[in-house]
Amino acid sequence: MRLDAVARYLQDVANDDAVDAIGEDASAWVVRRTEMHVERFPVFREDLRLTTWASGTGGRWAERRTSVQGGRGSSIEVAALWVHVDPATGRPKRLAQSFFDAYGEAASGRTVHARLAHNGPAEGRTALPWPLRFSDFDLLGHVNNAVYWAVLEECFDVTAPTTVTVEYRGGIDRGQRAEVAVDDHELWLLADGAVAASGRIDEPRGYTL
Repeated sequence: MRLDAVARYLQDVANDDAVDAIGEDASAWVVRRTEMHVERFPVFREDLRLTTWASGTGGRWAERRTSVQGGRGSSIEVAALWVHVDPATGRPKRLAQSFFDAYGEAASGRTVHARLAHNGPAEGRTALPWPLRFSDFDLLGHVNNAVYWAVLEECFDVTAPTTVTVEYRGGIDRGQRAEVAVDDHELWLLADGAVAASGRIDEPRGYTL
């Protein structure tokens, strides 16, 4: 199972859990940062169990942990920071009491921060075009979060064990010019020249661009 496939599983289980726990408010979240520690990748026809819970909160965001464990020994641990937004304005919105009613016990008062840690690309670094497909966009016309993981795996030779982090910034919309810039262990996805997302791998083994 590749990183982008893992990311799609994470989206699905997060959405299903949030709908069960807080109902309509489940759709008002955007992912800000995701860190995956891959001890061993899942293999063909391996049965997987995904366990997810809230592991911390801030004023307008929360951290979700997900554990992916397989019947043949695969193991992935994920920490994802999600920002709660107002669907009408797209601006961050304070967590509702319904969130704490559902997730407060699991979060246990742990505080998390929404600060991003990745630097931007060095000035003058070459960026190459990255062609986007129609299927890369979601219903809102944005590139789906999982697509960024596919770009990372295209650029790096990802083998376990490893830790990989993606930070999401402005996103990529239809009609924007998408490019990718790569360093020895980092990459940046650009939308019309602005950083839309960045990725970092802790055990780089070369890149293809």
